[in-house]
Amino acid sequence: MSFQEEVKALKKRGDIVLVAHNYQIGPIQDAADYVGDSFGLAKKVTELDVENVVFCGVDFMAESALILNPEKTVIHPEPKARCPMAAMVDIGELRAFKRRNPDTAVVSYVNTNVETKAESHVCCTSSNAVKVVKSLEEHKVLFLPDRNLGDYIKRFVKDKEITLWEGYCGTHDNISVKSITELKDRYPDAEVLVHPECIPDVVDMADFVGSTAGMLKRAVESHAKRLIIGTEVDMGHRMRKEAPQKEFYFPGDPFCQNMKKITTHKVLRSLKELQPVVKIDRDLMERARKPLERMMDIGRGI
Repeated sequence: MSFQEEVKALKKRGDIVLVAHNYQIGPIQDAADYVGDSFGLAKKVTELDVENVVFCGVDFMAESALILNPEKTVIHPEPKARCPMAAMVDIGELRAFKRRNPDTAVVSYVNTNVETKAESHVCCTSSNAVKVVKSLEEHKVLFLPDRNLGDYIKRFVKDKEITLWEGYCGTHDNISVKSITELKDRYPDAEVLVHPECIPDVVDMADFVGSTAGMLKRAVESHAKRLIIGTEVDMGHRMRKEAPQKEFYFPGDPFCQNMKKITTHKVLRSLKELQPVVKIDRDLMERARKPLERMMDIGRGI
């Protein structure tokens, strides 16, 4: 059997849904029931009447799915698939900052581990970060961990004092002005779409800046036939499926090694064994859920 056929057969044996992030390899995306960005998938799982969720993404994504769905069993095919940027937050340093700055609101990107979320006032995604920060009553804000997304927020929020944590996504941080310029010289009619985790000089070059979901929507709706995409290269798999008449170019072929630690073999193993199961201390999970819920309330205009 093909990989997709094996996945289909294994899912029939149990109450299982398979979800995959946009940066997973093509065969895993094609076999998944749902493909999307990290928080979009976690929210999608809340809508499903299913017992077991196999989550193909890095560690914090599987954690977020469990935090929002504590009654479900969340399986992460490779626990070593961890996000280096999320790991750039030292909890001891964060707690010390909070003690020194009790009047500062801590806003954490969803791309953070459960311990960081539990120490935060509110979370945000790359698509709602500006709205979340604008909504805060506090004048002082600590944004973590991504300094590039934080810099992007500062472009639109002028009335707050925003301190940035010195974290970054290596995959996006390495996308250079030179690599985009080389593609623009070759394809002058191409539209440039980039993720706000890119460095400020790259953001300045973009025709559109947004989350993976936002970039996908823009790519499908754009009148441009060629698009330069400033994010992880396997985003191209989904874009080519949804806009097959267009050409997509990825400057420097940005590659997330940690995403690729999840393989087809590991997915099949997880479907067969329903392991490894994500486990989080109940009290920690409750504390981490509150800033996620605050974010969703802001999104609903509450």
